[in-house]
Amino acid sequence: MKLAKLNSGPEIFASVQGEGRNLGQFSVFVRVSLCNLHCIWCDTDYTWNWIDTKFPHVRDSDPSYSKYKKNDQIVELSTDVIATMVRSLRAKNVVLTGGEPLLQQDDFVTLMRTLRMNDQDYRFEVETNATVIPSTDFDSEVDQYNVSPKLANSGNDRIRLRTEAIDFFANSHKAWFKFVCGSLADIDEVSQIVSTHSIKSNRVFLMPEGTTSDTIRTTSALLIDRCIELGYNFSDRLHVHLFRNKRGT
Repeated sequence: MKLAKLNSGPEIFASVQGEGRNLGQFSVFVRVSLCNLHCIWCDTDYTWNWIDTKFPHVRDSDPSYSKYKKNDQIVELSTDVIATMVRSLRAKNVVLTGGEPLLQQDDFVTLMRTLRMNDQDYRFEVETNATVIPSTDFDSEVDQYNVSPKLANSGNDRIRLRTEAIDFFANSHKAWFKFVCGSLADIDEVSQIVSTHSIKSNRVFLMPEGTTSDTIRTTSALLIDRCIELGYNFSDRLHVHLFRNKRGT
């Protein structure tokens, strides 16, 4: 499997879930490399923003920022090795994140089955951008999808909204939707997607855009009133408050 590299090894770590329905839950995170979208505000851009690509990022004007050398940001490991690392971190809630995990579905099926072979208490939640439909085998192993269709604010073009994939998740009892919002226009776009795909409002979370506590607090004040008005849930970004957006936390 192609995983994001952290220091000299893979980005597999224990922490608490910082977003969405399971906010605060002790979890193990397995972060894959590679993504099929390129969000301008992405805080894991080391999984896709390679040297010689044309994708823009909000940090492009920062003199200390530059695109990443692909080979320096990827580590390839077998599912057996990954399973051993996950077991050593004790948490039974495993978050498959990225990048885009659904680009490596077959390997994840093997990983999930390997972990459950000797311990049925493992639970798997998947962070996805809702552009890829899960296979039957993958879906059968997953307990929860954290589905985050990208809005216009992400800077992606029309490929960010795949009707068939969003409809799959809208009809799955395992799926909870999480939208990154920074303005009232973003919330209006969320409501349009929710209406178009008949997504239940009580399965929708609005989450403030931002990689600092100050930015998140400011945007949160904007989102809360609309969550109450529209019947949506609110998600903070706990990991940013606790760890200041540090990799591997």
